[in-house]
Amino acid sequence: MRIPTQNQRYLFAQWLPQAPSKSVLGTVVLMHGWGGNGSQLMPAARELYAQGWNALLPDARCHGLSDTDTFSSLPRFAEDLDAALNWLLEHEAASQHRLVVLGHSVGAAAAILCASRRQDVSAVVSVSAFAHPEQVMRRWLTAYHIPFWPLGWLVNRYIEHVIGHRFNDIAPVSRIGLIGCPVLLVHGNRDDVVPLDCALRLRDAGANATLLDVAGSHESFDDPENLYQQVNQWLCAKRDNAV
Repeated sequence: MRIPTQNQRYLFAQWLPQAPSKSVLGTVVLMHGWGGNGSQLMPAARELYAQGWNALLPDARCHGLSDTDTFSSLPRFAEDLDAALNWLLEHEAASQHRLVVLGHSVGAAAAILCASRRQDVSAVVSVSAFAHPEQVMRRWLTAYHIPFWPLGWLVNRYIEHVIGHRFNDIAPVSRIGLIGCPVLLVHGNRDDVVPLDCALRLRDAGANATLLDVAGSHESFDDPENLYQQVNQWLCAKRDNAV
């Protein structure tokens, strides 16, 4: 599918709808992480599809087969999630179904930001999300032996200027408390890119957040099939509680 987004750009997306004769649990939009594309989340999408969910996998701008733009950022990932959700609301096969957003890494941060500004998202699954962009940048600067003060601080302020948002305003730890629907935080206990402490901070900041601490790293989990089943069970339980 081609989905219109901001700045007159279009997203490439893969759409897996259930057959019209089947009972549909809802629709999940899956957003990949930085430098990835929707196909990387296809194993999760196929498992959810097999359980009875529609699945939509967009490529964010400047990623995969989607249009390029002047730059990519967390807010633009969230804009592209908004575009995908709005497309679904206009799509006759999905307009009446429960909407869920699932994201990985910066896609997870975008899912939190997106859901904090909408009332039509029924659940959020955040996989390997960071708590605050400032911390991400500090770790990156440390890896390249760049002192935070004053160079690192100036770099962060310049990035805020370019993307048009203050880190504090878009940070997952600042936004998760504004989400009215249930949030499942999935995080690998061996994640050396985004420490598990980020997930603990998000859990503590979100009144509706549940943490699922699983064996795995930032990019992969030891038993993905079992994890997909746990996510589906959680989604179904939240769906049943909402009925």
